[in-house]
Formats: sequence, C-alpha cells, structure tokens
Amino acid sequence: MESDTSTAYKLLQSIHWPADLRKLSLDQLPQLCRELRQDIIDEVADNPGHFASSLGVVELTVALHYVYDTPYDRIVWDVGHQAYGHKILTGRREAFRTNRHLHGIKPFPSPEESEYDAFTAGHASNSISAALGMALAAKGKNETGRHIVAVIGDGSMSGGLAYEGLNNAANTPNDVLIILNDNNMSIDRSVGGMKNLLHRLQTSHAYNRWRDRTARKLASLGWLNEKRRGSILRFNNSMKSLLTRQQNIFEGMNIRYFGPQDGHDVVELVRTLRVIRDMKGPKLLHLHTIKGKGFEPAEHGDPVWHAPGKFDKETGQLLTPDDSNQPPKFQDVFGHTLLELARQNDKIVGVTPAMPTGCSLNIMMEAMPNRAFDVGIAEGHAVTFSAGMAKDGLVPYCNIYSSFAQRAYDNIIHDVAISRLNVVLCLDRAGLVGEDGPTHHGAFDLAYLRPIPNLTICSPMDEHELRHLMYTAQLPDRGPFVIRYPRGRGSKVNWRCPMQEVSLGRGRCLKEGNDMAVLSIGPIGVRVAEAIRQLEQEQPSRSIAHYDMRFLKPLDERLLTQVAARYRRIVTVEDGVRTGGLGTAVLEWMSDHGISPRITRLGLPDAFVEHGTCAELHHLCGLDIDGIKRALG
Repeated sequence: MESDTSTAYKLLQSIHWPADLRKLSLDQLPQLCRELRQDIIDEVADNPGHFASSLGVVELTVALHYVYDTPYDRIVWDVGHQAYGHKILTGRREAFRTNRHLHGIKPFPSPEESEYDAFTAGHASNSISAALGMALAAKGKNETGRHIVAVIGDGSMSGGLAYEGLNNAANTPNDVLIILNDNNMSIDRSVGGMKNLLHRLQTSHAYNRWRDRTARKLASLGWLNEKRRGSILRFNNSMKSLLTRQQNIFEGMNIRYFGPQDGHDVVELVRTLRVIRDMKGPKLLHLHTIKGKGFEPAEHGDPVWHAPGKFDKETGQLLTPDDSNQPPKFQDVFGHTLLELARQNDKIVGVTPAMPTGCSLNIMMEAMPNRAFDVGIAEGHAVTFSAGMAKDGLVPYCNIYSSFAQRAYDNIIHDVAISRLNVVLCLDRAGLVGEDGPTHHGAFDLAYLRPIPNLTICSPMDEHELRHLMYTAQLPDRGPFVIRYPRGRGSKVNWRCPMQEVSLGRGRCLKEGNDMAVLSIGPIGVRVAEAIRQLEQEQPSRSIAHYDMRFLKPLDERLLTQVAARYRRIVTVEDGVRTGGLGTAVLEWMSDHGISPRITRLGLPDAFVEHGTCAELHHLCGLDIDGIKRALG
C-alpha cells in the first residue's frame, strides 16, 4: 500500500463500515471509487488473488452499499471473484492484507467471516436462488423493509442454476433485484438512442408514479388481477421489444428489465438503484462493465488477469519466477498429451466448462478448434454433451475441476455410467488446491465416485503415469474412465515419454519391505516415497514396502491379497477425504475377505479445510512428509 495513506486514500481511510460511506455526498463517490480501485491494485499486486473481476465492479459495490442499508439489506454475490471491494468497505480493509493467507480472511464471501457476507460464494450461479430464498424468508417473518439483491456476472449467467432461479423468481411473489454484471458476456447489447430513452423513461419518478397510479386505478375497477397483471406486463415488454427491435429472456419471463446501463457511472447507478429499490416484483438491472477497469493491462480481456499472481502495479509486468528447470504443471501435461493423442485418433474431442486456460485445453483449441469445446459454466451440460458425442462414437475428454464436478453428479450417473459410455472425465485440481479454500478443494471425488457402477477411477503418481492413463482411456471398450490429478507441478522435468497401455485395476510395487506396507494413490505417492526414504535412513532397522495402487476402481485384488498375506500393518494415503476413499475401500475389501490387519488411513479430515498454501494445508492435515513419517513411525 502507499506509504502516505492520508494523501492516497483521503476518503477511503475514513470508511470503516458502509454507514461511514453513506455520510459522503453523491459527488464524492467518483473519488472514493478511484481510491478503492487503487487500493485493490496496491494490495493484489503484492498479495495475489482474483483481480480483474473486482476492479470491474468498484462503482457497483460503492453504489450498493450507499443505497442499501447493509447488512440488514442483503447483497448476495455470485462466485465471489467480484467481492474484494465489498470486503474492504465492510470492516476488513486492514485485514485484507491477509486475504487467502492461512488463518487470514477468506478468499470468497462467507457468512462465517462477516454479517455483510449474506451467503457463501465460490461456485457460480447460486446467487439468484439464494436471494429468492432469503426474500421469501423475509416475507414470512414480515420483514417488509428488507431488500434483497443478487449480483451475478463473471460468466455465471451461463450456469443452469441461474435460469432455474430466474424461472422460480418469475413465478413466485417477490421483490428481488437481480443485477447482471455483464462484462462482455453473450447477452444482447443494446445500441442506439432508443435504449437510452427507454432506460431514462423506465427509471424516472414520473414514469413510475404514472405506472403505479394506473395499476391502482385498474385494480379498483377490478381489471388488475394476477392473470391480467401478467398479460399487461407481457404487452409492455412487447412494446419495448418492438421499439428497440430486440428481445431478451428476462422480459420473456415477465421480470422487469432495466438497462443496459454503464456500470462505471457511480452517480447514475445510485440514481437508478434509488428509483428501483422499492419497486414491487422481481427486477433485473443489466450493467455493462469492463473486467479489469482502471488497470490498463487488465482491460483487454486476457484471462491471465483473472488471477495474475504478483505483478508490477506501475508497468503491469507479471512477476513470474523462472520455472524453466521445474517439472511441468499436471494441467500442461494433460493439454499437450491430449493434442498428441488427438492427432493419432480422430475420434478424440476435448470439452471444458469455461476453463480452457486453467485446464490447458486451450492447447488443443488453438491447434484443432473444431474438436475442442468450451461450453461455459455448465458442468452438468459438459458431461451430458460429452455423453451424446460418446454415444455416437467419439471419445470426449471432459476436463472439469474436481470441486466443480460435484455439480455434474447426476449427469455422470444417469447419462454416462448407466450406458457405459466412453467419456474420459479428467478431474483437474483434485485434492487440496491451496488459497481458494474449501469451496475449491477437490476433497470428495474419490469418495463420491467410488460407489457408481461401470466407472474406472484412477490417479497417476507422476507425469509419465498421466500420459499412460490418458492413452489407456481412449482404447476400445474402456467405458467411463475417470482420471484425477492435482493442481500444480508434478515431479519429472523430463516428462515426455512413449505412451503405453496400463492394465485396468493393476497397481505396482514401488519398493519392497518387511515391516509394513504403505498403499498410496496419486501424486501424494511421491511424498510417501520420500517419507519412507527419510525414515529408513534415520532408522536403518526399518523396512517399509510401498505400493502405488493407481486405481481406486477396480481395486487390485491380487495386490491386496499379497499385501494381506505378508503384512500385519498397512497404511493407506490419499489426498482426499478419509471417509469413503482408498482407505475405506481397502478396509471393506479386507473385511469382506475375513482379514483383519492393523490399518491406518491417512487423508483429509471430516471437516472443511481452510485456505492457505498447499504446503501449509498438507502440514495442517498431516499429509506432508513429516506427517507421513509420524504416521509410519
């Protein structure tokens, strides 16, 4: 932050809570917005986080807290990428330097952290549904003065849950305001002078007084019942569509629509919000904003500025370390390997729900644009879309972040597993992901997928194994094939290797031993191997065997039979919840076969793990090298 805060943040330094903000005059708000935007730039340049999204809603954030009586009035943020300014204005400016740090403030809005955070945010598209639920709860408690606002954007309108919420809001009595933060999404852009005229007309006091008087008169004459109210609203929307030569889905659902409006004019935003705040019925205010507004390098739509890491706030240069001699990220091995396989097999296609850069499907998109598909924030659709292609002979590699795949659970069962379709489900960001915290940790995939029939579930220990498993998945008659791997780097600098088939359900012995056996799955096996090496070096009498299970389903029963016959003590290690994963599967198999060795299960606890670096969180959960050594001791 600037050393002379009294100069750089003359207004912002006096804002500790939204009540302080409301003491400012309207003409002071543009200056406050400039200061808030600069504060976000100063903080995130040194303490990396989600950047461009929060810059794009600075004016909206200020206007909302200026007009609404928060926290009594509720602002429900979608996703939470947009909420840094909200956090700074709601008592967390000093604490913001701990954002995303272990034990610091949370990376996304959370009611556990602040009463100003109306609802948990992290996964997209839930704001409208949550806001509608709050509105009906307030109505049931006769809290007639409580306003509920849902702020949705940053791609979230492409999620199916948003439309489920819209559909319910359109058919349930409520006064929710939905604010669509449209930062260059695929939603109609109005042009010309007519839209400005209609916007001013719709939000003018005179227009709304006339509208309300007319409605009361019609009601007194017995003309305005609920059925006719809908007909009149549809007629009104039809007239607007005729005059503007365009339609939109919101008016088609009988939700009053305002906009599009410049989302960076804070004074006009305040005026609009004041006018529509007390209007009855569901409303939608459509704002056009620029993601990254106020920081020129971030204003051009480059995805890197969504979460850029450290950067020079003066030049915009990214401060990335030299990683030329480092192992690659698992996602990059996936991206390059998929392109390599696609060149060999013309049936292979790639699918991602809005994360082409994050999962490295962009590599195939650039080389084969007709065979790689970004379907938007729509995980369930991504799976069923893949199933449709698989039904007619293609081999889709559907890449979804592990925590987001939770939203496609029914699609995996109903549309893929039952028909045993050859969809290759690649779960990126499996296990602990670090600073994004509990909404993003891929903690549950092994446990929630294991009970589903017909699935093959595997996790590679290193980059070579990832390539082998990706090759194996596209061979004939493989059926649904799940490959899970973590965020971050692997362990092999020289990661390219000839690909070869892996026998389904077969693990491998990495090291023989006499005292006990450790069974691991996935890249955590590299940490296990190092823990065993150190422990045997410190205690030369120890002799520990290590097996890489590779597959959670089917389990390698031959390997388990050998282990059970030889060892009375077994330790299982996985980067997922202990409940229901590898350890549980081994316990169940042993019990089913009347075998009762001493089994210790290492994995994530039955609790939501907080945010922090992956190293800090692995230590917290006893899954770092020292923690594994203690468990083996």
